[in-house]
Amino acid sequence: MKNKKDLEKENKRLVKKNKKLQDEVDSLWAMMDEMTKADIENWKHLWDDLQKDVAIRALMVSKKKVDA
Repeated sequence: MKNKKDLEKENKRLVKKNKKLQDEVDSLWAMMDEMTKADIENWKHLWDDLQKDVAIRALMVSKKKVDA
């Protein structure tokens, strides 16, 4: 069985390890937020291009028949 001094030492070690892991988790969440923001911006750019393309194609279509 461990004595009080060993348990306090282990507790301090675990507190430090927990703090380090929490910092890593915070960093990962920050990275995920940046990636999500970048992904949204990329998709928005593609969506805008698609809307322009659809609008141009719609304007180019004519239902009137032309004499050849």
